[in-house]
Amino acid sequence: MNYLKIAKRMLALFLVTALSTVGVGAAIGIDVVQAALLAGIMGIANVVEDLARGYLNDGKLTNEEIDMAFVDNIPAEKK
Repeated sequence: MNYLKIAKRMLALFLVTALSTVGVGAAIGIDVVQAALLAGIMGIANVVEDLARGYLNDGKLTNEEIDMAFVDNIPAEKK
């Protein structure tokens, strides 16, 4: 398992989810930084949960399980 690859993908997911909320947060009066942090952290938390569930199934993570954890958590407008 390539931990660096997973870390880079988590960073990319954080950026995608965080940046997609910047405009919305500003439009409804929420602090932009707080909105972006919340969205980014929630995106990563969802991936970590999916990876943990995959690991619990059989004690290992396949590349397919890792890919699906990320694909399933890409914001809808970015798919």
